[in-house]
Amino acid sequence: MAFDFKKEYKEFYLPKNKPAIIDVPEMNYIAVRGKGDPNAEDSEYKTSIGLLYGIAFTIKMSKMGNHKIDGYFDFVVPPLEGFWKQEGCNGIDFSQKDKFEFISVIRLPDFVTKNEFDWAVSEAEKKKKTDFSKVEFLTVDEGLCVQCMHVGSYDNEPRTIALMEEFLDKEGYAVDMNDVRLHHEIYLSDPRRTAPEKLKTVIRIPIKRV
Repeated sequence: MAFDFKKEYKEFYLPKNKPAIIDVPEMNYIAVRGKGDPNAEDSEYKTSIGLLYGIAFTIKMSKMGNHKIDGYFDFVVPPLEGFWKQEGCNGIDFSQKDKFEFISVIRLPDFVTKNEFDWAVSEAEKKKKTDFSKVEFLTVDEGLCVQCMHVGSYDNEPRTIALMEEFLDKEGYAVDMNDVRLHHEIYLSDPRRTAPEKLKTVIRIPIKRV
């Protein structure tokens, strides 16, 4: 049976719908950076998703070809994730989507080294006749964070974030976002197939002890 990150690491992908503090270890990702309103037609964000999955499935399906990756095991491609920030904003202002700067990511299995990642990019470019030059191998060490499952529209995320900030205040912590430690979301639902009120999104925010 294929390894499923969501099932094996429930503490990172399936939190409860109430805030909790978690220490997130270092992880490697396929990443694409961009700017602008993610909902805009032909947005950089929408383009980034196709690039991410192109590399993810090249790695997953390498088992069918001649290139053998050392330590390979079959896996379910992990969910789409995103790190978000806005220049000049303390936190995230969901009313100003055009100011978003993002890093779209998909988690990599630990057996994928930088060399194997580079092979996957080259292989994808050959087979798909697509420019994957924007894709990068990214290592993120998030450390101490607060996270919560948000159920509902992306535009309603401020309600959940307010609950998270209230929880932090009671527990003696504060938000610790900067150019390195970013607002993080994990998308467990496909918005093309799921009603807005049923969307499930993990919201994760970096914190520090006050």
